[in-house]
Amino acid sequence: MFSKVVLSSALLFSGFLAANEAVNEKPSFETYIEAIKKEALDKGYSPDIIKSSFENVTFHQRAVSSDKRQPEKVETLDTYLPKRVPNWKIERARNEYKKHQALLTKVSEKYGVQPRFIVALWGLETNFGKIMGNYNVISALSTMAYEGRREAFFKKQLWAALTILEEGHISIENMKGSWAGAMGQNQFMPTSFLSYAVDGDGDGKKDIWGNYADVFSSMANYLKNEGWNDDLTWGRQVKLPEGFDTKLAIPKNTGSRANWLKAWSKTEKTLAQWQALGVRRTDGTNLPNADLTAALVFPDDESGRAYLAYDNYKSLMHWNLSYYFVSSVGHLSDRIKFPPVK
Repeated sequence: MFSKVVLSSALLFSGFLAANEAVNEKPSFETYIEAIKKEALDKGYSPDIIKSSFENVTFHQRAVSSDKRQPEKVETLDTYLPKRVPNWKIERARNEYKKHQALLTKVSEKYGVQPRFIVALWGLETNFGKIMGNYNVISALSTMAYEGRREAFFKKQLWAALTILEEGHISIENMKGSWAGAMGQNQFMPTSFLSYAVDGDGDGKKDIWGNYADVFSSMANYLKNEGWNDDLTWGRQVKLPEGFDTKLAIPKNTGSRANWLKAWSKTEKTLAQWQALGVRRTDGTNLPNADLTAALVFPDDESGRAYLAYDNYKSLMHWNLSYYFVSSVGHLSDRIKFPPVK
């Protein structure tokens, strides 16, 4: 009798597990898309936009793989910068700066952002518009939402992408981007597009894919809205004295931009104060005699490069919360400025 009871209980339990797994089983991508379309309709998007946007939507396993892939080896700034800012890219950046100088100057005067930083960001994001990604943005965002780890974030981007299409800035066929849905020559996510994209030439569209006036104006508008000051540069590499207290720098891993900004406010000092602590230019000469504040950052660790970061550094960290990325933008912008482009 006991064995029969145990057996019956085991069968009941296994049946319960099977039923529970069936309930929790992930829907197919096609079923998920049908639910997304219904949600879009409930949000007020037009049936025509929904139909055209999702008509040829595709699941991209490669996008999921790219999202999960981890770097195979640890970089240092000394190995990263030569690859991100090679001599050919510096030469190309200087040529593009000269080629678009009239437009860049106009954009700079309107938004208060130096042209060299616009060109540096452009070059590092998409190799001056050459590598924008070839994923259909709706398919990429749908794939990442379905994958599930950051569903809320990617659904928010999906609604923003539908808004962009509904406003007529780009056609669904031409709305291309990265595997994560970053779009155009400046790689804006759809929500960034809605917040910062600009119609730079007054044609009624914000075309960050093919219109240089829109591309440059949108990048400058982004930086302006995030506190850019064209009286300042980005920062400078510095030399620290023997026995320097490295706790005066912003901790490398703060966990979020909000925490990073709090650390900035706690550690920033005037250039005169850094000078008094023994901080010098890399050639050993005094820091500039200017009424400025700066924070100290170590992109690697205390034994690596040290930088005094000015307020514009914060704007670049809003663009991409990465010391390496900001360092590459800064170094490329400096190589555009020095020697002067003729």
